[in-house]
Parts: sequence; C-alpha cells; structure tokens
Amino acid sequence: MKTALRTCPLCEASCGLRLTLDDAGSVLRVEGDQDDPFSKGFLCPKGAALGQLDEDPDRLARPLVRVAGRLRPAGWDEAFAEVHRGLNKTMAAYGRDAVALYFGNPTFHTMAGFLYRQPLTQALGSRNVYSASTVDQMPKHVASGLMFGDPMAVAVPDLDRTDYMLILGANPVESNGSLCVAPDFKGRLRALQERGGKVVVVDPRRTRTAGLADEHLFIRPGTDPYLLFGIVHTLLAEGLTSLDMEVTGLTELRALARDFTPEAVERACGVPAATTVRLAREVAAAPSASVYARIGTCTAEFGSTAQWLVDVINALTGNLDRAGGVMFAKTAGLEIFRSGQPFATGAWHSRVRGLPEVLGEFPVATMADEIETPGDGQVRALITVGGNPALSAPGAPRLARALSGLDFMVCVDPYLNETTRHANVILPPPRILQSPHFDFLVQIIMVRNYARFSPPVLPLRHDQRSEAAILAKLLLILTGQGPDADPEGGEEMLLGQLLAAAPELRAGLDGADGTERILDALLKLGSYGLSLEAMRQTPHGLDLGPLQPRLPEILCTASGKVDLAPAALAADVPRLLERLRDPGAEMVLIGRRHLRSNNSWMHNVPSLVGGTNRCTLQIHPQDVARFGLGDRALVRSAAGEVEVPVEATEAIMPGVVSLPHGWGHEDSGQAVARRNAGVNANALTDEVVVDPVSGNAVFNGVPVRVLPV
Repeated sequence: MKTALRTCPLCEASCGLRLTLDDAGSVLRVEGDQDDPFSKGFLCPKGAALGQLDEDPDRLARPLVRVAGRLRPAGWDEAFAEVHRGLNKTMAAYGRDAVALYFGNPTFHTMAGFLYRQPLTQALGSRNVYSASTVDQMPKHVASGLMFGDPMAVAVPDLDRTDYMLILGANPVESNGSLCVAPDFKGRLRALQERGGKVVVVDPRRTRTAGLADEHLFIRPGTDPYLLFGIVHTLLAEGLTSLDMEVTGLTELRALARDFTPEAVERACGVPAATTVRLAREVAAAPSASVYARIGTCTAEFGSTAQWLVDVINALTGNLDRAGGVMFAKTAGLEIFRSGQPFATGAWHSRVRGLPEVLGEFPVATMADEIETPGDGQVRALITVGGNPALSAPGAPRLARALSGLDFMVCVDPYLNETTRHANVILPPPRILQSPHFDFLVQIIMVRNYARFSPPVLPLRHDQRSEAAILAKLLLILTGQGPDADPEGGEEMLLGQLLAAAPELRAGLDGADGTERILDALLKLGSYGLSLEAMRQTPHGLDLGPLQPRLPEILCTASGKVDLAPAALAADVPRLLERLRDPGAEMVLIGRRHLRSNNSWMHNVPSLVGGTNRCTLQIHPQDVARFGLGDRALVRSAAGEVEVPVEATEAIMPGVVSLPHGWGHEDSGQAVARRNAGVNANALTDEVVVDPVSGNAVFNGVPVRVLPV
C-alpha cells in the first residue's frame, strides 16, 4: 500500500485529501488531509467517493469513432485523423463560424481545461462559443464587470471574520460553496455564530443551510431583486450608508430605488416590509457584514440585477473590500485572465436571436437555434470539452435533437453520455489520479488565499493520452496542422504566448510536461514569488494568508470608480418595476442541490445515488391536497412535461415545486445512472427565456402546472 496527497477536484471547495492505494493503484481509503491549512481534514461524501468515481468501470479507456452509424473503439491516430477530416471538411465548405465550441463545468477544475480554453477559442476563430457559464454563473461576472470593470473581480464573503451574513438563493452546506471556496462551509458558519454573529438565509426552500441559520425567510422564486432593492431603498432613505470609497452613480441609484419601497416589494417577494427594513438596519449596524447570493438568484430572469444589488448593498454599508465584508482573493500565480480593460459586452451578436456575446461567448440557450436554422453561419460541427448540454441546457430535449443532426461532432469526455452519444469521435482523458492538479481560476473565489499542487498519483498507460496532449492536438488541428503533428508543439505554442513578455524565464522552467512548465512560469510571474518546486515542498498546501483589500489594483472601470448604477443594469430596472404589478404564476419550479451530487456526472457511483440524492418533486402538503396528487405527478410547462415521484415536505413554501438538476439518464452509457435515471428538469425550462443582460438561462421561477397522474 502507499499513501498519496491530492486536491479534490469534484467541486469548488478544493479540499485536501489523503488517499491510501494498493499496489495495483486502486484507492482503498479516502480521508481528509488534517494537515491541509485550508480544509483542515474536512471531507464530504463526494470526496470520500473519489476512488469509486476515478475507477468507474464505465469510464472510456480508448477513443470511440463512429463507423456506419455506430461508435466503436479506435486507436488515437485513427481518432485524430477523423477529427482532422471532419472539422476541416466543415470549415472548408462553410467557414469557421460553422464550427462551435462548448466548454463544460469540469474544464474549470483541470489544469489543461483552464489553460487550453482560450487558445482553442482563438485558434478556431468562430463566433459560436458556448459554455456552462451561461447555465449558472454569468450574471455574477457581468455585474462584477459593470461595477468594477473586471468580470473576474468576484467579491467573496470574508467568511472567517464576518459578523453578519445574509445568504440568498444559496445552499453552501450542501454545495460546499459556489463562487465562494470555503471547505467545511457548515463549520465556518457555526464558527461565525459561536463568535456572536448572525446568519440569515433567504430561500423558497428550507435547505440544510437554512436549517443551520439563525433566521430563514421564505421568498417567492425569482423575486430576490425586489427584496434587495427594498434593502437599498431603506439604506438610502434612512441614511444608513457608510461609503468609504470613490463611487459613481449614487444619484442614479437613488432614483432607481425610489419606487422599491419595502411595502411595494412585499407584494412581489412575500417578505414582510418590516422584515426588509430590519434586514437593512442589521446589515448596516453589524461590525462587519457580507451579503452573498448564488445559483438560485443567478438562474432567474433578473439574475444580473440581483448580483448587482448584492454588491451595491455591500458597498453602501462599507463592507466592500474590507475585512469581515466581501473581498477579492489574490491567486498564487500570474492572473492571466485579467485584461485591465473596462468590461463590455456585445462585440458581436448571435445570428438567429441577436443575443450579445458576453466574455466572448453566446448563451447556451441559443445553441439549438444556431444548429437548426439554415443559412450562412449555421453551426454544422461541434467540439465539446467536459460538458453534457443535452442534460444541462435549458430546453435540453430540443438541443439533444439538434445535436443528432450535426454533420460532425467531437467530444473530449470520459463518458458515453446523453451528449457524447451523438458524437462522431469521443476522446477520453485519463483518470483523475493520472493527472496533475492545480486550481487556477478557482483561486479567485477563495475565502482565504491558498494554493496546492497535486502531481499525478498514477502513471499513464501506453495507450492513454493526457488531457493536455488531447487538447494540444486539437489546438494544432484547428491551426491548420495535420493529424500527425506532435502535441508537444501545441504545448510549446501555449508556452510561447505566455512568455512573450518574459522570454528569459523559458530556459529555467521546471515540470514533467508542458502543462507543469506553464504552471511553473505562472507561479514565478505571480506576486508571491512561488515556483513549482516550492509547491512540491508543501504537498499539504500553502497558506498565503487572509484576504487583503485590493480593489484599487483590480478596478478598471472607465471612470476609475466603483459604478453603483451601470447603464446596462439600470436600463433593465423599468422592466423589473413593471413586474411589480404582475401577480405571477400559481405554481413555479425551482432547482435543488444535493450533498452527494454535482451536475449530471456523479450519478454513476452507487454510494452517491439514493437516500436524499433522488430525483423527486418536492411539494408542500397543502399543494398535494389541493391538486389531488398521489405518489406521482405530471409537471407541465410551456416547454414540455415530465412525470415524477412526489415528495411532500413542509420544507418548501406553498406554490413552489422543486426538481434537482442533472437527471434524466435514459440515454446514458453509464449503467448505474441509467438504473436511477430520474427525469430531466430541463424538459420544463424554456430556452427562449433568458436574463437579457447576461444571457444566462432561467431555471428558477419557471411557471408550471402540477397534475395528478
């Protein structure tokens, strides 16, 4: 047996793990690494199942190539030759916009996925780029970009020092944190309470996080901006502001908030006016406070408005960029994702619906439009990297049908799933334990500055290719080189771009491959003066200290000030105000987080399926009686319908039903997932409805009818 240390890559929490393996490389035991200075031994059920997930017998070991309509195993040379043939045939006939790229959530959790994302996009030169970002988080990037100039300037709660925390539409006790990296979030919230602080959770469902809180407030799904505007109105009307930085737009903000009185917003969101006023006074009076809102607020029609108002409240109360408030993490390496230029959207627009690009990509909600609609620029080929949009995208059944009509599709993915089953070529990356790991992008959302490098635990077999080698080969194919080109050429191309401003570093770089050498370069160019060797010498992780004020160094708005009323967000406020007079639907749908699940790709591990991790329709008993429901119900929306088991619970407010995201595995090549298929909630979501500012999909507050079966 041997012991290996590893960063868990299964969610954003980035916990340190201690693995025990046998001589054959199988994981016998997974424990939390007690010596990790950030996670301190914390382990969740997903991390405990890392070995089972890594050794999943349904993981693809070899490439698959479609021949005579069927996918069959193939060698790497044959697979890349087919990729070269299929992509170049499409580009030669129809141009580069005829090829689309889709990047899934896992690309944020692998070294190669992060490093090759932008080079692949640039090499393809297509306007048709999509990602999971417009499924769940783009409103946060847009609001940050418009307020601070930098879409990657995501303010996170200084969780270990705050005295008061207001959480909206987030369930970090089960998600382990989202756009807020905090291992053992539950323990950190309890520590907040033990030091005399208060936690308030606003959510249509009494989640595990809400159960831990000092106070839980039900709110009608999708109406968080009304409550937030009511708080802003109160802060301004009662003179409770403590602005300690240069801002612009304060006068405009006062005008925008004028009509959102606590009494007016009560009718829309269901939170009593007196409670809204009290929340405003509590946030303002606390020694330090942080307002944090996540996926429940992002995946709603006014997602960008909600995320903007969150940081408006943080700024107005003097809690932006200060200890105990919300702050900006500083990564261990060079922050290559920061442009230093003011953020803007709409450099180009989608062909069919005219939706603006955001961060260089279109909303995934319009991908089916671009595939199905004939004409110049029609998408005829697709490259996916670590994504399953046939389950995760709004209106997913329509997108799945559209994928089946593509001329060519190549997927970098370890599974035959609902998306990859439509592919012409599937290129499987190796096991998790065969890959190095370093969190590049996740470091910008940590509640404490920290870094940890994990070298591969197991070697690659002769018939495997690293994820970096696979993506480097795709990069070379897209730049016009043949299928026989050495993938090291792609790694050198990437390294050359990175070191253009510091060529003297090139000779002394360390690392087993190009990806590790790039990491070494980024660490050496970073502000902490680290290196790959320094990371090897601290295998349990390196504590880089508490968050420090740093807004002045990352602020890059045109005015050089924090913009409290960006024009693009202010322009959508009249629409929000108009909705105050709309009583809303009788029943609406929301999503649901599971402690033992993450999107669609963890349902093939027996220990992670069952118990509370089930695809059921949560509904209040009053609504069960009102609709005459039995064990099953038919849920119908404007987009489609599903039949699903009923789970009556008082944990959800009347008038709301909840389905978890990422189920519906009838067409999966994963045996356990197929036996526990569930239904796809995105058969009910409508791809036509998006947050107009960010293009993000709308999964919460979807009008539905609930009928007995």
